[in-house]
This record gives sequence, structure tokens and C-alpha cells, in this order.
Amino acid sequence: MATIVANKELTGNPRRQLAKLFDVSLKLTVPDEPNVEPLIEPGKFGDYQCNNAMGLWSIIKGKGTQFKGPPAVGQALIKSLPTSEMVESCSIAGPGFVNVVLSAKWMAKSIENMLIDGIDTWAPTLSVKRAVVDFSSPNIAKEMHVGHLRSTIIGDTLARMLEYSKVEVLRRNHVGDWGTQFGMLIEFLFEKFPDTDSVTETAIGDLQMFYKKSKLKFDLDPEFKEKAQQAVVRLQGGDPVYLKAWAKICEISRNEFAKVYQRLRVELEEKGESFYNPYIANVIEELSSKGLVEESKGARVIFIEGFKAPLIVVKSDGGFNYASTDLTALWYRLSEEKAEWIIYLTDLGQQQHFHMFFKAARKAGWLPDDDKTYPRVNHVGFGLVLGDDNKRFRTRSTEVVRLVDLLDEAKDRSKAALIERGKDKEWTPEELDQTAEAVGYGALKYADLKTNRLTGYTFSFDQMLNDKGDTAVYLLYAHARICSIIRKSGKDIDELKKTGKIALDHAAERALGLHLLQFAETVEEACTTLLPNVLCKYLYYLSEEFTKFYSSCQVLVYLCLIDPPLFSSFS
Repeated sequence: MATIVANKELTGNPRRQLAKLFDVSLKLTVPDEPNVEPLIEPGKFGDYQCNNAMGLWSIIKGKGTQFKGPPAVGQALIKSLPTSEMVESCSIAGPGFVNVVLSAKWMAKSIENMLIDGIDTWAPTLSVKRAVVDFSSPNIAKEMHVGHLRSTIIGDTLARMLEYSKVEVLRRNHVGDWGTQFGMLIEFLFEKFPDTDSVTETAIGDLQMFYKKSKLKFDLDPEFKEKAQQAVVRLQGGDPVYLKAWAKICEISRNEFAKVYQRLRVELEEKGESFYNPYIANVIEELSSKGLVEESKGARVIFIEGFKAPLIVVKSDGGFNYASTDLTALWYRLSEEKAEWIIYLTDLGQQQHFHMFFKAARKAGWLPDDDKTYPRVNHVGFGLVLGDDNKRFRTRSTEVVRLVDLLDEAKDRSKAALIERGKDKEWTPEELDQTAEAVGYGALKYADLKTNRLTGYTFSFDQMLNDKGDTAVYLLYAHARICSIIRKSGKDIDELKKTGKIALDHAAERALGLHLLQFAETVEEACTTLLPNVLCKYLYYLSEEFTKFYSSCQVLVYLCLIDPPLFSSFS
């Protein structure tokens, strides 16, 4: 008979708790195969299933085993499974799958404990303590556009998931605030505003238009172009007049970025390209001392196995580029900030660049050869935002869509829908505005996040603001319904958490309870795969399970369980 093990809880994570039980069972069943890991998945014919029997059979069948096939291995695993209050029953299905039914009493008790102790006690434990999430990263003097939408939203959500999982996250905004384009911007600024102290956001006006005009003059006026090129040299040489003009342009851009981040409730710490500039020369020297940097056609490069073109780290004119800045930023994050996991959010079009500079870092010995071992790096690529024509989302004049315009329209459409429902007569103008923003911005975010980031998605306000189907509006309605039940009950919810008892007697109650218990393992999966859509799918199914429960059971009081800071990303 199996030894009864102490039921030391991995709070709110049945999958991990079952894995611990089956780990004991595996060691008892096949003691000569100590390195077999339990394979536990949500089950079709039970709450969970253990999928080890077939794999084990393929390993042991030629070793004179007593077992006659996978089903016999499965039966032995059940027999050796330690007794636990969480397991109601086990059975064999097909070629040895072990189906596990959880105890409804244990499920209810686990949810009660969460209500008392708080949702934070269900946070998964990841094997990393500090991570850098590099996301958004707009260019100074250019407005944020729809292309920054996915990086900003996905990056913020990944940061929230990791923070909920007790990881210290350094939220980095690697803005493009250094480079040759600043020469033309500064010279154009001097022409328009000889007294740079008087320059304000109002005076410059549309910064995007300011950039376009300076670029046009740069392309058409050889004399201006020469001045701009000299301005770059002066700026990079530390000329205080040029540094002051550069700082003014950066300040105006930052203020515009801040307004967008505030509306999206996104927090970032800026460490742009200019921050790493003082360190680049030493990093290039370190790479050179390791024999990685070679001369090629007047430039200094690193040849990477598997790529025809080398990684240029110093241009033929002696200037630095994206690769030199990115390598230096990686060095800084590893050496100075002691990050264990560095995650970069950009579109898939930059995938090759990241693969090349990651390989260069491995050649330098900064990263282990195994990309699953810490410290590690990941490029989180994503597809394009598409229009109705299935091409890159643009305005009718083929201009890139400004992000601020998208936010305005999301709020306006949401507000119009609320007014149509008569909410303007029930709420104050401030309440109407706040709700329109919550619904509009939430719909914009969720439409992006629910899509597997590796694919593009078609942008449609009509679809994302629909109150039926897999949308933020549907989720918000489910949340509102729960809050309405709580409000109408007249109960003291904090007191009820302490004294009330949960019973999962009805099938709809049990299904909802099981789904709630799978929250922690879903967050863990979303973190390890870096796929926020995993979490969105969970939320959508949670809303559906609640709707089934609400329809099947007489509800007086039901508690809104999912309310950690993690999900304020959708509101």
C-alpha cells in the first residue's frame, strides 16, 4: 500500500499537486527509471489525466518488465499513488491514460482558503527573480502609431503576469533617442527657433509634421544636409548647445508618449539608446579582445554561423548602430542590472536581427548555449495589425494610423453605445466618460491580446465592441453581473468569506469551481510560453462557466474572485 504523504499544498495549483503525487507513484512503480517526469494535463474523461503509461511502456518493454502493456502500467501507477484528500477517484482509459477526478470537498475547501488568504497566495512560483521586459520603444520626434500598439499592450501584460508571479520586472522603454536623424532635427529647430529656450510643444505643433519637414529639407537641400551631418558630430561630441536642443526635442516627445501611456495605464521606465552610448566603446573592445570582431569592407563586424551577412557593430564611418546599442544594452542588463531573463517585444520583421545578436552574445560567453537556461533572452515577436483588405492597417491616405486617434475613436464609439442605452441619463458626465474609456480601451487591448501574438489580426471596432462572443465587453458584462449580485444581496462579503461554506453539489457549480482552481496553472503557462492569449482564453471560458452556473443555479450571493492587479490591464 502506498505511503500516505503529507498534503503540503501548492496553493491553488491542482496540476502541480497531482504532479507531486504521481512523482511518488512513478518512483514506486518503475524505480529503475528515476528521471521520468510526471505528465499531467487537464483531462477529457476526468478533471486531469496522467499520460506517462505509454511513454514508460516504450522504455521498459524490452527490459524484462512484469507489465504486459500500457494499461497495466497505468493500473500500477494508480495502485502506487499516495492517498490524498484532493483525489476522489482514478480510472484507466484507452492505452493507459490515468483519469483523475478531484474531490469536490477538497475543491470547495481550496476556494474557501483562497477567499480568506487572497488571490496572491495562488501566484505561480517561477524559477526567475528579476526580468527585463523591453517594450513599446517609439522613436523620438515621431508619434506613436498602430505599429506600437501590440508591443505596448503585449509587453505591459507580460510584465503584469510576471509581477503577479512575484518576479521583479524592470519595465524598459528603449526609445530611439540617439542617431543621425537628430542632426537634421536640431538644425531645423535652429532655423525655426533661433532661441531654443523659447521652444514649447505649442510652438512646434505637430512633432510628426516637424520631422517630415526636416526630412524633406534634408533630402532636397545639400547645404542643409551638410549642416545636419555636422550637427550629429557636434551632438555626439558633447557640444552643450546641441545637447540642449536635443534634450528639448526629447522632452516634447516624451510628454506626448506619456499621454498615451497614461490613457493605456501602462508604466515604463525610459532607458533609451542614448543611455547606453557611453558604454558602447568598452563593450566593442571587450568583444574585440575575445576575437569576435573582424574588419570587413571598412566596417567592424561579427560573423555569425548560419547567416550570410555579418552583424555590423561599427559602421565604416566609425559610427555605432542598432546592433552595437543592443549588444551594449544586453551587457548592461546582465552585468549591471543582474537580470536573469530579458524579453524583447517587437514585430516579427526584426526576428533575424535578434537571432544574430543573441548568437553574438552567446559567442561572447554572456549567455549560456542552452536557450532554456538562465540567464536567458527571448524575442517576443508578433504579427501585424491588418485592415479590412488584409494588408497593414493604414488610413485612406495610406498614412500609418496614429495610436492616439485609435484611442479617441475607441472611447467615442463606446460612449455613443452607452448613450444609446440611456446611460447618459443615469450617470454623471464624469461617470459616463470613465466608463467609455474603460470599455473602449479595454476592448482595444483585449482584441489584441486574445489573438496568438505570432499571427496578425484584423482591426475592427465593430467586432471588438460587440457585447457577444469573445470580447472585452462580454467579459465586462459578466463582471458587472457578478458585482450586481453582490450589491443586491446586501451581505457583508468580507464577513461571508470568513464564515460562509462552499458546496459544489451542482454540476455547474463544480465546473465553475474547477475552472477557478486552474487559474494559477494558466498564469504559469502564459508566463512560460509568453502567450497572453492563453490567459484571455481562460477569462472567456470563466465568463462562460459563470453564465452556465448563473443560469442553472439560484444565485443569492456569488463572489467575484478574479480581481488582482493583473487584470487591470483589461480595464
